[in-house]
Amino acid sequence: MGLSARFGDLLPQRSDWAAVRRSPRGDLIAGLTVAVVALPLALAFGVTSGLGAQAGLITAIVAGAVAAVFGGSNLQVSGPTGAMTVVLVPVVAEVGAAGVLMVGAMAGVILVALAVARLGRYVRYLPTPVIEGFTAGIAVVIALQQLPVALGIADAHGDKVWAVAADAVARFARHPHPSSVAVALGVATLMLLGARRRPGMPFSLLGVAAATVLAATTPLSLPSIGDLPAGVPAPSLAFLDLSAVPALLPAAVAVAALAALESLLSATVADAMTVNERHDPDRELFGQGLANLVSPVFGGIPATAAIARTAVNVRAGARSKLASLTHAVALAVIVLAAAPLVEHIPLAALAGVLLATTVRMVEAASLLALARSTRRDALVLILTFTVTVVFDLVTAVAVGIAVAIVLALRAVALTARIEQIPLEQGDHSAEEHALLAEHIVAYRLDGPLFFGAAHTFLMQLSEITDARVVILRMSRVSTVDATGAHVLGDAIDRLQRRGITVLLSGIAAGHEEILGRLGVAEQLRRDGSVFPDTPSAIAHARSHVLRHHSNDRPPPSTSAPTA
Repeated sequence: MGLSARFGDLLPQRSDWAAVRRSPRGDLIAGLTVAVVALPLALAFGVTSGLGAQAGLITAIVAGAVAAVFGGSNLQVSGPTGAMTVVLVPVVAEVGAAGVLMVGAMAGVILVALAVARLGRYVRYLPTPVIEGFTAGIAVVIALQQLPVALGIADAHGDKVWAVAADAVARFARHPHPSSVAVALGVATLMLLGARRRPGMPFSLLGVAAATVLAATTPLSLPSIGDLPAGVPAPSLAFLDLSAVPALLPAAVAVAALAALESLLSATVADAMTVNERHDPDRELFGQGLANLVSPVFGGIPATAAIARTAVNVRAGARSKLASLTHAVALAVIVLAAAPLVEHIPLAALAGVLLATTVRMVEAASLLALARSTRRDALVLILTFTVTVVFDLVTAVAVGIAVAIVLALRAVALTARIEQIPLEQGDHSAEEHALLAEHIVAYRLDGPLFFGAAHTFLMQLSEITDARVVILRMSRVSTVDATGAHVLGDAIDRLQRRGITVLLSGIAAGHEEILGRLGVAEQLRRDGSVFPDTPSAIAHARSHVLRHHSNDRPPPSTSAPTA
């Protein structure tokens, strides 16, 4: 398939909008519902990212609309997320707002490239402990980010998020600001308790509205969002700086990886919540890539699909892309018509929204179940969580996946066995069978013969001493890699140097091809010592041993008996 045809497959299809005709009214209602939920989140994530509330709103509008049209899911809702702000905060501190916009555009290019390369499907292979540990770690990091605002501390310092939070707590202990704490905890409590009793009510918006009224009608000193432009900024490419690409590439890769991971996980959750919906992972990456390319042009931060907003969309009755597109349009109307009201929202109220969001992100029952399942899963879970909180998200995912792979390979290697198999009695005499059993040893190889199990295999074969013929039964070998093939050849050479004849039986066609490419057992093939099945190998071994036994037997005496 050519590149142009591949891009054609990623572009919107007419069938994408066929679902709109099923329930347009339901989609419009769902979109408005999501917009109500998304408004305080967009504001909060914009503030937390360091680019301001306006950037969060613009991201929700622009990226939300682009991803809705070009994405691979009918139900996804995209915009700024807490996980993304975790990556962006250090970027803002190091290179400023223009660097963040550049990082977003670079991440968009990477996501489009991943889509063209058809890599979306491979996210499904991420281990569950890595995903759960990663999610729990993000929740803790977001909560730590909100502590200074919730405590009313504006000048907390530190090189890591936990260090900044600790500094804020210390400063608060010296000079308490109870009003900010009360507002943040009040909004968070309203959201958490209200969601249990009336899940369909937008308690986040109600809490933010109540806090705004409180700040306007009382003498409490609560910092607010501040001025917002009454409209969407004009598009601009002033942030482009090609000379900064090498320095910003690690952050762009981190943003792209996070956007891919969170979007595809969210799409999978949306599919599970419905009956007939199935997302296209490559088209979803393409949509998210375009969203992150367009969003910086209007001053928006990097975006991804959000599990929380997508879940609200599904529960509100969304059936097509019209719902997520309606969400973006509704937010645009709010920016145009209600910007003066949004300016007075207290920052502590937005901190409360995010604190409640972090509590919802963590499923304690799922974490406990994973921690109790196996030691391997518990180790990966705890390690991914710890690295996420202490270091950063990309390092956490890399470390979690690496440890999961090593532990999985160790578990697979332990399933590989080499077992001695007794010879069958057959139709031989007891004396002949004893002779054969003394000189022929048959070993059955079970499981994978790969680098993880190769050393054990070599050690066990090297311990063979009292045998003339060794039969290696290969029919139960599940896989062979280059290391396993090399070790097999090394073991055969060692046995032959000690005068032991080696026979192979039952090699699968695919394994024989690998052995042939690496030149393993070529001499055995030339000598006719490779057999299709074990009985023929045993028959050859028996004739070989009996022939050598008769040759070793002393000739009968021909002298006449003495008188």
